[in-house]
Amino acid sequence: METTLKLSVFMIGVCNKHHNINAGMAMGKYSRVDGRKSSNYCSTITVVVFVALCLVGAWMFMSSSVSVQNSDSSSQEKVNDVKQVAGENNSKQFEDSSGDLPDGTTKEDGNTVDSQSDSQSDVHEVQNVTEKESEGTAEDNKDEKTESKNTVEENQDEKTKSQEEPKTETENNEDGKTEDRDSNPGDGESNSEAGEVPANDDETNKSEQTESEESSDENKSELDEGEKNTDSGESANENNQEGAAENNVDSQENDQTSIEILPAGAQSELLNETNTQNGAWSTQAVESQNEKISQQSSISKDQYGHAWKLCNVTAGPDYVPCLDNWYVIRRLPSTKHYEHRERHCPQEAPTCLVSIPEGYQRSIKWPKSKDKIWYHNVPHTKLAEVKGHQNWVKVTGEYLTFPGGGTQFKHGALHYIDFIQDSHPDIAWGKRTRVILDVGCGVASFGGYLFERDVLTMSFAPKDEHEAQVQFALERGIPAMLAVMGTKRLPFPSSVFDAVHCARCRVPWHVEGGKLLLELNRVLRPGGYFVWSATPVYQKLPEDVGIWKAMTKLTKSMCWDLVVIKKDRLNGVGAAIYRKPNSNDCYNNRPQNQPPLCKESDDPNAAWKVPLEACMHKVPENASVRGSRWPEQWPQRLEKPPHWLNSQVGVYGKAAPEDFAADYDHWKNVVSRSYLKGMGINWSSVRNIMDMRAVYGGFAAALKDLKVWVMNVVPIDSADTLPIIYERGLFGMYHDWCESFNTYPRTYDLLHADHLFSTLTKRCNLVAVIAEVDRILRPEGNLIVRDNAEIIGKIESLAKSLNWDIRMIYSKDNEGLLCVHKKMWRPTEPETITSAII
Repeated sequence: METTLKLSVFMIGVCNKHHNINAGMAMGKYSRVDGRKSSNYCSTITVVVFVALCLVGAWMFMSSSVSVQNSDSSSQEKVNDVKQVAGENNSKQFEDSSGDLPDGTTKEDGNTVDSQSDSQSDVHEVQNVTEKESEGTAEDNKDEKTESKNTVEENQDEKTKSQEEPKTETENNEDGKTEDRDSNPGDGESNSEAGEVPANDDETNKSEQTESEESSDENKSELDEGEKNTDSGESANENNQEGAAENNVDSQENDQTSIEILPAGAQSELLNETNTQNGAWSTQAVESQNEKISQQSSISKDQYGHAWKLCNVTAGPDYVPCLDNWYVIRRLPSTKHYEHRERHCPQEAPTCLVSIPEGYQRSIKWPKSKDKIWYHNVPHTKLAEVKGHQNWVKVTGEYLTFPGGGTQFKHGALHYIDFIQDSHPDIAWGKRTRVILDVGCGVASFGGYLFERDVLTMSFAPKDEHEAQVQFALERGIPAMLAVMGTKRLPFPSSVFDAVHCARCRVPWHVEGGKLLLELNRVLRPGGYFVWSATPVYQKLPEDVGIWKAMTKLTKSMCWDLVVIKKDRLNGVGAAIYRKPNSNDCYNNRPQNQPPLCKESDDPNAAWKVPLEACMHKVPENASVRGSRWPEQWPQRLEKPPHWLNSQVGVYGKAAPEDFAADYDHWKNVVSRSYLKGMGINWSSVRNIMDMRAVYGGFAAALKDLKVWVMNVVPIDSADTLPIIYERGLFGMYHDWCESFNTYPRTYDLLHADHLFSTLTKRCNLVAVIAEVDRILRPEGNLIVRDNAEIIGKIESLAKSLNWDIRMIYSKDNEGLLCVHKKMWRPTEPETITSAII
């Protein structure tokens, strides 16, 4: 093909020289030979040779290229307004259903698009050579060029027919198509029929830079223009080439903008971007973006059909709907048991958007965020004033800094963590003890530094006078949630935490028959430890002495062993470490049944809005039952199915161990081949992740090598697989997505929803759920949705109405995949939530 193009250029040059000689002799007049114009003679020869070579070249080109037009028509309709689109032949891992795992969970996916950028670069170099060689003759031969151009246009029908013939043969012969691609890697993946303009490797690298350097609105607008049909794509290529020659613009200096690739066949799983050159013209992206800015109003209401408003609430940018329902809180008959800190959701979930603090900017990346955050992201100073002397948090210029201290560890959390293990080495941080619960966590420095010991900590504290303590933790990139030990069970299964920690957590464990400590007993694994670091352990004040006596009596009646009491001389504090029994012998031999054993009908795993009871559940002793023995040590427990799954049937219908393994293989494949490479997500900026509908925790497990943590949420109407998630060394909680989640706004970098929204539409307002997603997700964060095609379309429309970027969308066989990127946009028209006004 390159030789053909060069030959045509050579013929044009020869005729041009002949024409110039005659033109000079005639002082610009025509010179006649045998009654004909010599210039016309050359032009005619040139046109004939050019057209003939073009037809031959097009035929050769088309016979070795892969037509992209054989895509499913329904899939073709779904790719409008998207930035990246997946193909068909390698789409298995995108397919999913609520009942069965896709074939892709156990099968390897096809090849990736490794050679795509190389083939595009080759074609691009050929075009550059042709353009540069043509520049020398273009200005002297405008008349001939015009005639040649017109002749080519008159023969366009002929050209089209010659292209369609080999294309039809290729479309009807899949085997032949594969062979052609293998034998012609340079031509076979150029995809010029799909309206693409090849780009060199440097340009491709530019398109893969960080999200902050991308302009998604421009990309999305260009896709609208570039995907109309294949004929317009061909025309755009020809016009770009001619424009470059006429204006003498070097292709390496043109403006660049991203357009999508329509990957075919084995390229469909990994989604990449490429660049095109604009020549001297502006782009639809720039023109459309300018127009959109000029037309943008305070409310985002357009063809996507929803008008968003800004929540007018007393809590402002810290609004948590189920914790800021002052209409209910004011009418509570009592607050003795912290009822005012518990969940009281409004009757109708809000559909407004929570405001963003003035001066908010993208969160500092982990691990630097452990030590400092932007002040304007969480603009609260009260905790620094009250707890600054204990090294909780300090105000340092434009930052809030965290020296790593706490009430019980002023000299640093790491020393305190080592002090606990030195006190009782069997705790074995990061091996035997992997998942722990930190009660009354403060700013969660204890949990933050336990990451260095391979320990995952579920930290919680109420939304109370300790202003924004949980928000500080999450902004730092440390797991935490809003909760209180009040009148209801914590949203966790029974017997799942390897240890529970309380450092001056201000919980009256000994009162009312030890009801609150019995709740810790419910969630603590048999054989697990309770670490209590509080003044009654090491001080002799009358109040402390009285509490210590009451705790001693209570823990003995609960059959907890006091393993050790030890004092930390550096911090001047002490800790008592208790161990929960792993058999029922002590329970059966107690002289008094106090606290009483729970009824046999009481389900210890029932935890969603279940009232607390002052009773204890027996320890499982049957070897085939969960809790009868300790899990494998970390990290072996992550990949090995729990021993007690053998007798059960899995969520997807297979034997549970097979289901577990297939689910893990599926998510490892999806994460490594698609999420990490084909979504346009800058994973270096991702720290806090939530899986909104976890099953076995396979998605979280597949991310184990990244510096991230995942909150695995098991919806209350899904199979109760949360104990399995804890058993493999991960954590999570139960939740009803028709209500708001117990977290502050702007606390997660990535939300993942696998077939969640289709189940919620049966009983929830989808707009309210998306408003909650917007509340939880940080600006510049991402949402990945896997669901049926109808739901994907609805989520896409709502995301556009929020001015979010559509990073990727894919649909096949009524299953879809969507990745969207949240922006900073907020509406300005308020909506007053009367229940949230004090």
